[in-house]
Amino acid sequence: MTDGIGLRPGRMFPFDPAWLSVPAGLLAVGAVLRYAPLAADTARMLAITLFCVVLWIGSPVEPWFTALLGIGLIGVTFSTDLALFGFRSPATWLVVVGLLIGEAARASGLAELVERLALNLMPERITTDAVAVYRYLLVVLSVGSFALAVLVPSSLVRVLILAPILGSIGELFTEREARIGIFLGPLFATYYGASGVLTGSLANIIITGLVESGGGPAISWAEWSLWMGPVMGIGRVVVIVAVTYLLYRPRDRDAMATPENVESIAASPRERRMLAFLLVGVAIWATDFIHGLHPVFGAVVVALLSFLPRIGVIDHESVGETDFSIIFFLGAIFAIAEGLQRTDFTDLAAETLLSYLPADPSLPLVLVFVVAVSMLLAFVMEGMAVASVITPVFVTFAESAGISIVPVAMVEAVALNSYFFPYQSAVLVAILGLGVVDTVELSRMASVYTIATLVILLPIQIGLFALFF
Repeated sequence: MTDGIGLRPGRMFPFDPAWLSVPAGLLAVGAVLRYAPLAADTARMLAITLFCVVLWIGSPVEPWFTALLGIGLIGVTFSTDLALFGFRSPATWLVVVGLLIGEAARASGLAELVERLALNLMPERITTDAVAVYRYLLVVLSVGSFALAVLVPSSLVRVLILAPILGSIGELFTEREARIGIFLGPLFATYYGASGVLTGSLANIIITGLVESGGGPAISWAEWSLWMGPVMGIGRVVVIVAVTYLLYRPRDRDAMATPENVESIAASPRERRMLAFLLVGVAIWATDFIHGLHPVFGAVVVALLSFLPRIGVIDHESVGETDFSIIFFLGAIFAIAEGLQRTDFTDLAAETLLSYLPADPSLPLVLVFVVAVSMLLAFVMEGMAVASVITPVFVTFAESAGISIVPVAMVEAVALNSYFFPYQSAVLVAILGLGVVDTVELSRMASVYTIATLVILLPIQIGLFALFF
């Protein structure tokens, strides 16, 4: 919750250290405008970008408020057309419609169906063995959570849908370690595993949107699933299950609470309708290589069906309960990216990046370089802010290096969905805010998993790209 202008509750300038980011941002602006060896328009655009990024890092106000400020600065400094550029992006509206789908999925009770299925289908012979029950639930719930990434756009929405269900199931165990594992494992599966599904992650949506708006190819849902699904989708879920079991599992086979009676696994009419609507959306997304429609249209169809009077699963009044403030954040990200491109900053940055690589670099070397740059930037700014700044540069960089932007965009998405600490990701911050795990536990899980991704999965993914691109 925030007050009317987006200030954090209890934060009063000048006593909150977060407000130090304001003078820091202004100093960055002054330094760029005074000393940067750039053209006037380029320097002004970079100054606005740095000011927004510093405020996003320090968070004296909510991200949407900083984004709205950035849009206003771009409009005053450059043009209304540039300031509002992001609101014309299909990727922006895909996320917004995804919020409506998430609200409908929550209201329909579809998440509770996952809980009932997991518990009712558990083999009776293992019900008294806490370790066996834990292994079963960890695998089933992680696979189910990953499947939800195919059905519901936006990782944050899925986390908010699944968290109460996972917390309830975790109460089956008396050991805290087991409860943490059942909570974090499936949430990480739906968050990190979404790298394999174009519509499953905000990073994927933003990066592909920026690639297309920057003159690159439109990457289809089917194409993304083909290249990324096996390794960075299914493979990530397998690694997550293994890492979770390694870090968090019950030690006592008798550490089971008495389970309550679970309702029938039969789906209610509303649950069946919502599942059918979601499958319609998946069918539209999966066949985009035939009809050429952007994934936003599949999402629009699902939202229309979900809210349709007498047929849908949710009342129109529920739209008012959905937080759409992220639209300003997305609008600012795309406007910044377009501004950096129009003022030739991306060309200059791409030339600088190329100077660090040998002449005629191989694709694997370029992809490793892209991952390293993206992850290093993600230590100092939120992942989506990194995407807005670096993706246009990578588009120009790929063209200059004579390689396909498709694998570059895909490994960038992997890098911007691989974090060590909660502050790097709004989704991890949301998980921490649920109060089930502390910062150390969440950082430990995220760090071990990210290292496993870089050591095990990334070389496999890069090897596949090297073979076929």
